[in-house]
Amino acid sequence: MKLKIAVLPGDGIGPEIMKQGVAVLDAIAEKCGHEFEYEEALCGAHAIDAVGDPYPEATHDVCMRADAVLFAAVGDLRFDNNPTAKVRPEQGLLAMRKKLGLFANVRPVATFDCLLHKSPLKDELLKGADFVVIRELTGGMYFGEKYQDNDKAYDTDIYTRPEIERILKVAFETAQKRKKHLTVVDKANVLASSRLWRQIAKEMESQYPDVNTDYMFIDNASMRVLTEPRFFDVIVTENTFGDILTDAYSIV
Repeated sequence: MKLKIAVLPGDGIGPEIMKQGVAVLDAIAEKCGHEFEYEEALCGAHAIDAVGDPYPEATHDVCMRADAVLFAAVGDLRFDNNPTAKVRPEQGLLAMRKKLGLFANVRPVATFDCLLHKSPLKDELLKGADFVVIRELTGGMYFGEKYQDNDKAYDTDIYTRPEIERILKVAFETAQKRKKHLTVVDKANVLASSRLWRQIAKEMESQYPDVNTDYMFIDNASMRVLTEPRFFDVIVTENTFGDILTDAYSIV
């Protein structure tokens, strides 16, 4: 197999992570007889410093020429601590996701017996935990209409039926390949966007009769993944909830 891979080291620990990621790919290529051709490009704060754009068109061209994109991290305290900054490293990440159509973020969570003692959670809670989070990645508040002045700001949490249907399809099909249990995480008791998510999920249930589907509010899910992680098999949720929730799962 011969593949072209776009390499985006980004900022902070990104270059350090990327060095090891490329080393792993090189080891795989040598062992399995593959050939990987790398092309590096700027993104994030480094790109802002160099050309004033966190996801330059030249970087997008590199990604479009590639068979896959290997991305590390973006972010810089200079921008984190400046709430009035008009251009931010994270805008590059959002632009890449949108332009490349990367709507389904698949985040596996699994425990290893030899590392259970490293978690702040009790071994008996963690042992055997193995689930996947499917996070919608190109909609919601991160991409909705925004406004900010000195006295008012808002972010619009907007989703359309096609956006919800396509991510739910990924989630249902992932569940079919695993233990056939899907948990839809939302805030349908408060948010209209979540009620649309739940409505469409319930409509789609009949298309996947072999999948046991349940529904959970985000606050409950945040608690139960830390107290009962073995309950979950596949979780699907919207962009903002998925971002925060999977950071919490990192201690599992």
